[in-house]
Amino acid sequence: MTMGEPSGIGPEICLAAWEHFGGKVGGHPLKLVGDTRIFASQTGALVPTTAPVTAVPGQPNERNAAAVTQAIEIAVSACLNGEAAAMVTAPIHKAVLNAAGFAFPGHTEFLAHLTGARRAVMMLASDKLRVVPLTIHLPVAKVPGAISKQAVFETGEIILTALKRDFGLLNPRLAVAGLNPHAGEEGVLGEEEDTVIAPAIAALKARGFNVRGPLSADTMFHEEARKSYDAALCMYHDQALIPIKSMSFWDGVNVTLGLPIVRTSPDHGTALDIAGQGKADPRSMIAAIQMAADMADARNR
Repeated sequence: MTMGEPSGIGPEICLAAWEHFGGKVGGHPLKLVGDTRIFASQTGALVPTTAPVTAVPGQPNERNAAAVTQAIEIAVSACLNGEAAAMVTAPIHKAVLNAAGFAFPGHTEFLAHLTGARRAVMMLASDKLRVVPLTIHLPVAKVPGAISKQAVFETGEIILTALKRDFGLLNPRLAVAGLNPHAGEEGVLGEEEDTVIAPAIAALKARGFNVRGPLSADTMFHEEARKSYDAALCMYHDQALIPIKSMSFWDGVNVTLGLPIVRTSPDHGTALDIAGQGKADPRSMIAAIQMAADMADARNR
């Protein structure tokens, strides 16, 4: 468990989750990766960073950036060399890291770089729904230009492979949303469904995958519809995140697919406004740890 932004709620929820599990989840002992002073109450479970940290709750400082990224690097290395079964990352403050020269948009891209992954995919998951946004932090006006047959195909393939390998589903089912209202309504409301998304789905089916779509996003997420698939591939950020955050705001988990290692994270940010006040809710971190352990076990079955 990496400490994340030391001035945010990351260290608090790491410690709260460690206490919740009693230092062990299933057959996996929990380790904390971060600054010695921040995790002083659990030094026996600590893998320390060496870069300096001066943490004031609610006041992020770019001078702490080296320790934040070092914690991630230590955890990745432990997973790659077999010392750890999975890593769970507390939230980072992207603007502060970028100001310090961090060259990646966020965790996902940094983890892909550290592990040599060809393509990393962000999934948000809970016991009610699993969703993947094809495009993530991109202005809505730029979304149509970023959707390609190759992107839909590769992302769908990564999702379906992960559902089988990491979630233990023998015949995983993927639902793919359209981009436009009513999935384009046969070209009346947009052509991306016919020219880009449908051909990618056909290519996935030709590989033997169980895929449906393009589907109208406004009818994909009610209870009965969710029973027909194991994950949904959506075309843009809010199309995917609004439904899962409406259903699972406190226990949603961010999962990175396509990596050679298991990585999860709570589905929230640094919450600087409540850092150090004892108000941070650890449920998403607890869920992230449990999911990471379950995924690690699934890979080793």
